[in-house]
Amino acid sequence: MSAEALARWQFAVTTIYHFLFVPLTIGMSVLVAIMQTAWYRTRNPKWLGLTKLFGKLFLINVAMGVVTGIVQEFQFGMNWSAYSRFVGDVFGAPLAMEGVIAFFLESTFIGLWIFGWGRLPERVHLATIWLVALGTHLSAYFILAANSWMQHPVGYTINEEGRAQLTSIWAVLTNSTALVTFPHVISAAFLMSGVFVVSVAAFHIRRKRDDFRPALKLGAVTVLISGLAVAVTGDLQARIMTEQQPMKMAAAEALYNTSAPASFSLLTIGSLDGDTEKFSIRVPHVLSLMSTGDPDGEVEGINQLQQQLAAEYGAGDYKPNIPMAYWTFRLMIGFGVLAAILAAAALWAMRGGRNPRSVWFWRATAWSILLPIVANSTAWVFTEMGRQPWTVYGLLKTADSESPTVGAGLVATSFAALTLLYAVLAAIELKLLLTTVKKGMPEVVVDPETNEAEHPAFAY
Repeated sequence: MSAEALARWQFAVTTIYHFLFVPLTIGMSVLVAIMQTAWYRTRNPKWLGLTKLFGKLFLINVAMGVVTGIVQEFQFGMNWSAYSRFVGDVFGAPLAMEGVIAFFLESTFIGLWIFGWGRLPERVHLATIWLVALGTHLSAYFILAANSWMQHPVGYTINEEGRAQLTSIWAVLTNSTALVTFPHVISAAFLMSGVFVVSVAAFHIRRKRDDFRPALKLGAVTVLISGLAVAVTGDLQARIMTEQQPMKMAAAEALYNTSAPASFSLLTIGSLDGDTEKFSIRVPHVLSLMSTGDPDGEVEGINQLQQQLAAEYGAGDYKPNIPMAYWTFRLMIGFGVLAAILAAAALWAMRGGRNPRSVWFWRATAWSILLPIVANSTAWVFTEMGRQPWTVYGLLKTADSESPTVGAGLVATSFAALTLLYAVLAAIELKLLLTTVKKGMPEVVVDPETNEAEHPAFAY
């Protein structure tokens, strides 16, 4: 394999691995804050126990997210120095804002939250976890603003050295792509976090721990609301994507020729070049509605777009990996819908104080965390691979972005080392999570006279 191919594989593996922790961090920060707020307002010991259990799980996830995130930035200099040189003036600004403003806000108040139990006034301590949640969301926005610039570059000029130079940080931060991507990613983060809470709660309720019922209900409601939000924001994002990157939308449907109206295929079996279609299940007008907002709207095809892009940017292949785009788009949608259906089933089964009796139901609920993991991972694969052959759409190709002096041997060595390291970290993470989940809630001691709880320090 070439150095470029190996570098792409390395970046893909490390990015997907890192993104296992990002949505959980974003969503869990708010859900833990909600649990602590419920304890503060109701003084119900169940909520305090849930706060401390899910707080520990949140902090384990934060630590892994920080470790794996650092590697992401190292790779820009190691394997993609030509890219870094080209985009550094623009790309560095939102990343610096993320580090200076959001990360320090988040890390400072995480420390206060961990060590402030029983030391800070309860209202102040509650405020610290909400400020942690604010920091995680600010971090997400700045990073997504940087990524959105790669999808739709704005607020820049090409200087005399042939590099992108920032002209308006406001344009970068208010990029139309970022404005639709942020709510979509945040909604997906809450979907994943809600399913995580459902999965943990289901594990314990199946073992006759009814004190986890509030967590199961909170998680299921979160999944349903966020699932609806994902659908609405995804619809908005599809229209922006069609306007800015029409080839990506055509690849998502494997639509080779311009159609009006265009149907959406639930399943298609045929040749990879689109010449032969043996079997297809289609929903009429849906792709037109997703892409244009008009059920009879015209959606440009891959063949026509290839000709347009070749005429605009010069000879070359401007098609992404069509089977990859087609299937990741459907896996993203399908697994997200399954998560929402399972959450609805959980709420229905719990109505009137009931607990389901079916062993298969509890097994499905306990393993449901795999659904949003697949949905989130395939979503990012689609987002990044659907942009190919560009790293910065319309400005810089992937083939021109790699480090010119780094050969395949060096990339293969770092790839192997990072894969081994990440395997070890995965084992540690899984062990910590499973051990913490199996222990369940810590014992909560409440003084019956003062209604105050003892707050033993967290142990890590």
